[in-house]
Amino acid sequence: MTAKIPKLSDPEKIIQAANSARESWRMFEIMSEFVQATETLALIKPAVSIFGSARTPVDHPYYALSEKVSRLLSDAGFAVISGGGPGIMEAANKGAFAGKSPAVGLNIRLPHEQHANPYQDIGHTFQHFFTRKVMFVKSSSAYVVMPGGFGTLDELFEALTLVQTGKTRTIPIILMVRDFWAPLLDWFKHTLVKEGMIKADDLNLIQVIEDPQAVVDAIFDHYAVRGFDLSPTERAMEMNL
Repeated sequence: MTAKIPKLSDPEKIIQAANSARESWRMFEIMSEFVQATETLALIKPAVSIFGSARTPVDHPYYALSEKVSRLLSDAGFAVISGGGPGIMEAANKGAFAGKSPAVGLNIRLPHEQHANPYQDIGHTFQHFFTRKVMFVKSSSAYVVMPGGFGTLDELFEALTLVQTGKTRTIPIILMVRDFWAPLLDWFKHTLVKEGMIKADDLNLIQVIEDPQAVVDAIFDHYAVRGFDLSPTERAMEMNL
């Protein structure tokens, strides 16, 4: 039995060709997004990315904690990168905006919820999530992950996957607010490790730190011997993200 491929009418062929052309041009749009973002972020290193919920209100303790750790990081010489939106992202930018180093926002166009916060020395807006995530990885010497939802988890798991698989260098991945993350970490240990889905050593990729100054100290400790510059091997790895 042979499959029959339906014949297309001339109008259908025209529509198909137009769709194909749009897909081709979309590749150029993606390339342009990478080039523009790379040029914008080229000089901000060393930098630390802070992730967390867009839905956290200004009067919430998570907001205050994020603002505090961001201010300490900024005063210590780190540019602070957030997703550029409200909630924890705003708190991160606000803390850095008041500090000595740049506040950077990598915004994303969404149908709802996301709007650029006003506390940004450098801002860049993305159309595509995947280009934005690559720029977070390329630009960050450490991740600080505050409580958040699916978007925050997406960034956390992206970082863990890239480090675990050797696609990028090992960087500090720091979770704040132990009580929030404890159930997830327990699941890692008692389900993922137990079932052989990850190695027990993979849990060492994550640090849980409560104190903002201890976060800054942990990042400096990680780079105390090797420094913040990429080695030739790490630079080659970064090119293959």
